[in-house]
Amino acid sequence: MDLTLRTESWGQDDASWLGSSHGTDAGRSITLDTSTFTPATHYPDGYFPSGLPLGLITDGGKYGPYDAAATDGRQVLAGFLLDSVQAPASDAVDVVGALLDHGRVIVAKLPVDFEAPAAASDATTIVYV
Repeated sequence: MDLTLRTESWGQDDASWLGSSHGTDAGRSITLDTSTFTPATHYPDGYFPSGLPLGLITDGGKYGPYDAAATDGRQVLAGFLLDSVQAPASDAVDVVGALLDHGRVIVAKLPVDFEAPAAASDATTIVYV
């Protein structure tokens, strides 16, 4: 048991990309494979932002950034990171987050450029607005 004192800061998460509250109560726990993300693109402020599109990596069951050109499973959209997650100091350390895989998403408000995939490359029940 760790009883040392520490200080943590909490900010306000930008959830403006959510088109409704539908699905936000059913986010499922996932593990992010930090080594598949690019710091300057995916977590420039030290946090994986909520609304980050994710794909399931076929080998290992972890999640990485959705990439239509990938060949490791991430070419199929699995959902969006529901809440921001602090990035670890090392990309060898994976972190846990929550996945939104059904609900409404306002594409123009996502933290990265995103184009909704064709139905064959979308494993979600997301409505894009």
